[in-house]
This record gives sequence, structure tokens and C-alpha cells, in this order.
Amino acid sequence: MLTDQTLSPAKWYSSARLLGALSLALLVALLPGVSGCNSGAKGAKNSVSGKVTLNGENVAGIVSFVPSDNTAPKDSPIKPDGTYQIDDPPIGQVKILVKGMAAAAGGPAAPGGAKPPPGGPEMPSLPGAGKGATPPAKYASAASTPLSYDVKPGKQTKDLPLEP
Repeated sequence: MLTDQTLSPAKWYSSARLLGALSLALLVALLPGVSGCNSGAKGAKNSVSGKVTLNGENVAGIVSFVPSDNTAPKDSPIKPDGTYQIDDPPIGQVKILVKGMAAAAGGPAAPGGAKPPPGGPEMPSLPGAGKGATPPAKYASAASTPLSYDVKPGKQTKDLPLEP
């Protein structure tokens, strides 16, 4: 004898089919979000790249994008050909710092591209960092750099021609 509390086999089958269809629909809806976790392998969704020069010569060092809220900056070594690329930069207004190799190592920027004195700070191991001109000290601090940029979503180019 069936009561209102139990399901007949027909009602149970209908409920199970509905639950299965809903589960499948939920799985299909969530699948694109889960597969997006590996999208980093195909490259960054947002990036800024460009070339850093001083009087037409490639610069050696690091480019940093400092967000307006002074949260952690995003850095990129400058490659031997003067190019840089910052993947997933902070969106919005940023200050752009360009630090020479000595300043990047935590020491003062060496004037005229000279090497730090013996016993000075060791140079950091920066993949792709090359030889080139040393950027003027004014570009190494958020308080003194004249460079800024409004980063938008997507891939964009921002060349950095430095002035002495």
C-alpha cells in the first residue's frame, strides 16, 4: 500500500530523470570555468609590453608597474634587445619604475653604467636581463618617476623612451 509519503515507481523514475538532467546541466555550465584554470599555459589575458631606451640605446634593468594603491608592483626584466613584458599587470593608473641593475640588486644605481664597487651587492639572477644603458636615478622611485600609464584590460604596447 502506498501512502502520500512514498513515491510510486513512476514518480521515482521521473524524479530521478529530472535530478540527472539538472546535474548534467550544472556540470556543463561549470565545465568552461574549470577548464579556464589552465588558460595561463596559453599566455596572459592582460599584458603590457614595449621597449625601454635611453638616447636611442637599449636599457638594462627592470621595469615595475606600481598600482595607485601602492600594493605589490609587477616586475619584468628588460631583455637584451630592450624589450619587456608584464603579464597580468594591475588594471588602472600605475607609476612606471625603471631600475638599473645595481638598483635592482638593492644598491644605488651606478652612474654612467659603471659596475658596483667590489664587495658591493651581488647582482640578482634575472632571466633575460641584458647589457645596456643605465637608466637615470629619477626613474627608480615612485616619488620621482615621470612615467605613468593607464592600464586597460587586454594586450597593449607601451614603449618607454627615457630622458637623461
